[in-house]
Amino acid sequence: MKLFDVYPLYDITPVKGKGAFVYDDKGTAYLDLYGGHAVISIGHAHSHYVEKLRSQLQDLGFYSNSIKNPLQEELAEKLENAADIKDYSLFLCNSGAEANENALKLASFHTGKSDVIYFDKAFHGRTSAAVAVTDNEGIKAPLNQLHKVTKLAFEDIAGLESELKKGETAAVILEVIQGVGGLDEASTSFYQKTAELCEKYGAVLIADEVQSGYGRTGDFFAYQKHGIRPGIISIAKGMGNGFPIGGILIDSSIPAKHGMLGTTFGGNHLACAAGIAVLEVLENEELLKNAKQLFEFVQEEVKRIPQIKQLKGRGLMLGLEFDFEIAALRKTLLFEHHIFTGASSNKKLLRILPPLNIEKKHFEMFFEALKAELNK
Repeated sequence: MKLFDVYPLYDITPVKGKGAFVYDDKGTAYLDLYGGHAVISIGHAHSHYVEKLRSQLQDLGFYSNSIKNPLQEELAEKLENAADIKDYSLFLCNSGAEANENALKLASFHTGKSDVIYFDKAFHGRTSAAVAVTDNEGIKAPLNQLHKVTKLAFEDIAGLESELKKGETAAVILEVIQGVGGLDEASTSFYQKTAELCEKYGAVLIADEVQSGYGRTGDFFAYQKHGIRPGIISIAKGMGNGFPIGGILIDSSIPAKHGMLGTTFGGNHLACAAGIAVLEVLENEELLKNAKQLFEFVQEEVKRIPQIKQLKGRGLMLGLEFDFEIAALRKTLLFEHHIFTGASSNKKLLRILPPLNIEKKHFEMFFEALKAELNK
């Protein structure tokens, strides 16, 4: 049986990972500055993570959500403390798209409305409602186009209020720092005004922290820099360091009801063990601090490279913008220097999303390779 051919693939077969490196079937080491789309948060094969999963698997890997699972409560408590947030509850699922799908559904339940507002260059996932609020018409089937959605530009407060005044909006969903869209971030005043308008007109503000959350920006969540309180926060990617886990954090003003949300695999014992291990490593190794410190180092290095026109993002969620399209450069970095990087809808932007325990020496390797190519 053939695989359904939906992914363009590089001719590389990773078989092992350790720390900031992956190794292919020929033994070649690759510096991983992309983390499999920002998924690898605490490094490949971290010893504490591996032991936590191994130990849990020996006891119980899975049972359904029809029974008590104390690991879910432990994960929720550790997450609350790590993020320094109060009066939210946690619903666990399996992925970022699933998290956003549940966030949108819950907002609709809560408000009794169906319309959703999203923003230019947004990417929220490939499931039905999530892809409807993603700014890429090429990945929307006719089924997805039946949702009632409105796209606006960042900073368009007048347009936002005009839509909200109609009284039909269930949710406003946004990435505080856009991922696939190219690392754009609006002003603090825009996020604060958006939160105020959602409160005024009875819409739920959903912060999609699937990529930007879990310490990647140096704050636990990217929205925290702007002093807002979303009604729902969606999480995934770095939450499990590669093990499929996602979730939504739900403000206490939104009540739960049996049956309104559900999942078979979400919050299973093995997934919770992975999530707990990640939070423990983030705390014990002070990885949010590391993200902030390395961002300062990268800022200084970028100043020495005139071909880089702009550094976008924060912490270890970074974009290097050039005045030329970077497809060829990215391929050269991969096949000649053995460094994984990422792309975005901005064809001139090189995306950097490494494990949060990456070291300065690894960035030095990257900048040495980058300068070598740019100066040819």
